[in-house]
Amino acid sequence: MTQPLTRRQLLERSALLAAAPLLPLQAFAQERRFEPQPGAWRTFDLVTTVNVTEVLGTTRLWLPIPDVASDWQQPLENSWSGNAKRARIVADPARGVRMLYAEFEPAAGTPTLTLTSRLRTRDRAVDWSEHGRISEDPALLRANLAPTTLLPTDGIVRKTAVEATRGAKTDLDKVRAIYQWVVANAHREPTVRGCGSGDIKAMLETGNLGGKCADLNAVFVGLCRSAGIPARDVYGLRLAPSAFGYKELGANPANLKGAQHCRAEVFLRE
Repeated sequence: MTQPLTRRQLLERSALLAAAPLLPLQAFAQERRFEPQPGAWRTFDLVTTVNVTEVLGTTRLWLPIPDVASDWQQPLENSWSGNAKRARIVADPARGVRMLYAEFEPAAGTPTLTLTSRLRTRDRAVDWSEHGRISEDPALLRANLAPTTLLPTDGIVRKTAVEATRGAKTDLDKVRAIYQWVVANAHREPTVRGCGSGDIKAMLETGNLGGKCADLNAVFVGLCRSAGIPARDVYGLRLAPSAFGYKELGANPANLKGAQHCRAEVFLRE
């Protein structure tokens, strides 16, 4: 009988396998023949309903909408209903993230808003033999090198990145070294609220590297950026059960409470 793998064994079997020009590198365990292949598109209606029970003056809501357009996800349309005085799609000027903004007058009673976002997705896989298949916008790569409030690239973050990548020559070698450093030093802490805050400076300064997806992925992304390698964390929802039997990679489509998740991507040049 095959013995179950430990968490570290699962992580060490992830997909840090080979370089490809400007392709996102993802870490997925290979047990149970985890071999997703791009196939048929599946369309989902993602419905979010908000009822504000405690009202003090004007109420304002910002609800995220699906916004990553790629060869594995395509946002289609958004519609909404409720008793908002005004509602419109807006974007964060600094990051370009889009969301639905709604404003309610005090006389409206209980603020109610239902947002329906239609999107389609399919299994994602990277063919490492297809060189030059993806061409990324230089502005996007610059953005994925920039520091943020929770992802600084100097100080202890830079010091840690230098230590983790000592002796590594290529970008791929550096990414592998950073990944192995995170595996060896960080761990998932189930008592952390939500997905975590992703405050990597505080994590590194205190030495407390326990967290959830937003914390662990942020450490990886921050160290990559500090090493001069474009990286980002992608936030979203798990919409459907895993086709490969992984509870952690799937969700109950009837109720997505608790289905929030974060994953890390790094962009590699040949």
